[in-house]
Amino acid sequence: MAANAEFVRYIEELLAPLGFLSAGRFFGGHAISCHGQQFAWIIGSTLYLRVSDATRTEFEAHSAQPFKYMTKKGEVTVRKFYTAPEFLLDDPEQLLLWSRRAIDAMA
Repeated sequence: MAANAEFVRYIEELLAPLGFLSAGRFFGGHAISCHGQQFAWIIGSTLYLRVSDATRTEFEAHSAQPFKYMTKKGEVTVRKFYTAPEFLLDDPEQLLLWSRRAIDAMA
């Protein structure tokens, strides 16, 4: 599923205070990178953020789900990217905080 262009613009506006970010197509979605490393991506109208072992439990506590897709061999789960908890989309300050943690998860 392609990224929803309006949703992409909305998220990019919210993330603008993070500074220089690059973006581009990624597996039919829209990748968002900092210093050349992807920390977020959008598929349809869903924002995914990179997690680390340290942050994964907090995402799960907010009912966030790992990215999943189907192949001929079955479902594949990518546990490096989880859906952004819904409340982040209504709270720009928290979205920035969690996005900074996603950037830190790249280390």
